[in-house]
Amino acid sequence: MSIWGKIVGGAAGLALGGPIGLLVGAVGGHFVDRMRNDGEVDPDRAKRSVGFTIAVIVLGAKMAKADGVVTEDEVTAFKEVFKVPEDEMKNVARIFNQARQDARGFEPYAEQVAGMFQSTPEVLEELLWCLAHIAKADGVIHPGELEFLKRVAQIFGFDDQKFERVTALQLDGEQADPYQILGVSRDASEEEIKKAHRALVVENHPDKLIAKGMPEEFVAVANERLAKINAAYDRIRKRKGSAGA
Repeated sequence: MSIWGKIVGGAAGLALGGPIGLLVGAVGGHFVDRMRNDGEVDPDRAKRSVGFTIAVIVLGAKMAKADGVVTEDEVTAFKEVFKVPEDEMKNVARIFNQARQDARGFEPYAEQVAGMFQSTPEVLEELLWCLAHIAKADGVIHPGELEFLKRVAQIFGFDDQKFERVTALQLDGEQADPYQILGVSRDASEEEIKKAHRALVVENHPDKLIAKGMPEEFVAVANERLAKINAAYDRIRKRKGSAGA
């Protein structure tokens, strides 16, 4: 069963607790738990995967309220990030709409997922990347969305440098600072740049992220981010090659 079939029917049996558990209970308390019969061999990983998915939906819904309007571009980007099958859209919509109506702020949800992935911050980076992708869908990150993303990053334990590195990945081509993306200074040596690039590739490899709780349904987005990391490295190499010519 895909992650989408589990987020409502299966989440109830995972004892997620906290605000995420309460929201799922309010939305799908009457659904039958299908997780136990799905052949899941790692219940803890299942909990992290479902938690990750619901957190992106909930935080995406909360962020949609940040600029006061949900655009068609944002809805399209939301679907791009999730790759949601048509027959599961109702489940996703239930949680999205419940989160938008929930009077609580987004902080409790961000705090809960931060606790779930405390030992694997690279998964939290991927979650922040998904949110930034949605925020920029209409061509610009609005001030309210930017503040939202910064606050989420703080809750995740990211400093300003890491926030800039992750969100800079959302810029296109020459707009993005390749040094910022790799988290190195402009006077870094070739060896330091190569080491930083290698570390990011290892940390952000989809297989590794999946093993740590990212659902397989997010592989396409993870590959996109990895491609931009590699592109930043190539740009730096070309610049240094031109400078040394």
